[in-house]
Amino acid sequence: MKMLLTTEFPHEPFNSLVRSGKAGEIIGRILEAIKPETAYFTEQDGKRGGIFVIDLQKPSDVPAFSEPFFLNFQANCKFRILMSPEDLQMAGLEALGKKWG
Repeated sequence: MKMLLTTEFPHEPFNSLVRSGKAGEIIGRILEAIKPETAYFTEQDGKRGGIFVIDLQKPSDVPAFSEPFFLNFQANCKFRILMSPEDLQMAGLEALGKKWG
């Protein structure tokens, strides 16, 4: 299942890892492990952040995607299900509208 993984990195330990030259290497290892379809780095609520499109095969895969960020950066991680336009068309919105509307 395609998911949006967003991460928010607190200033520490990230600042210390940047100063020691380790932040980039750790991020590279994490990206190699999680193999995101796409990856972007941005600001989120005044902190460093990342946005990744990942493919989650089963719920038990969540720790494999989140623990590298938790353990290395004390990051916050959020997972959101993504639907393509085709997925949305298969959702049966018309039938749901008739049933619940």
